[in-house]
Amino acid sequence: MAESINFRPFQTSDTKAFKALNVEWLEAYFEVEPYDELVLSNPQSEILEKGGSIFMVQKGKKIIGTFAFIKKGEGLYEFSKMALTPEERGKGHGNLMMQFAIRYAEQHHWKTLILYSSTVLKNSIYLYRKYGFIEVPIESGILYARGDIKMILELTS
Repeated sequence: MAESINFRPFQTSDTKAFKALNVEWLEAYFEVEPYDELVLSNPQSEILEKGGSIFMVQKGKKIIGTFAFIKKGEGLYEFSKMALTPEERGKGHGNLMMQFAIRYAEQHHWKTLILYSSTVLKNSIYLYRKYGFIEVPIESGILYARGDIKMILELTS
């Protein structure tokens, strides 16, 4: 039987894993930008203390992924910093992560999730569309040079 994955809230001891998971895919496809470095090095002050949440994805005792919600306003959160180890990609974990993330947002009665991505990441864009995110015009001056697509999901909670 395949080992199941579970989701747990970020702990201070996860700081290195949170950063490493994200740096891996950023370096594979793009580069680590100054804003990435700031957020990934300081998840406590940049995400958690500002009303956001971070989850770690575990398979057995091993951390295989992560994602975050960055608070942008009342009931408005950015789904961000989603990462999986290369060896765990393509196994359906992304679907489980999205299902958990949307359920979590609905349980907290959030109104809207937004995300910024890059159309280079075709599998990610496909996953977001599959779960109801739709493309909306992207504003100028966003924090990521690689970001060329903005997507939104209106929640029904």
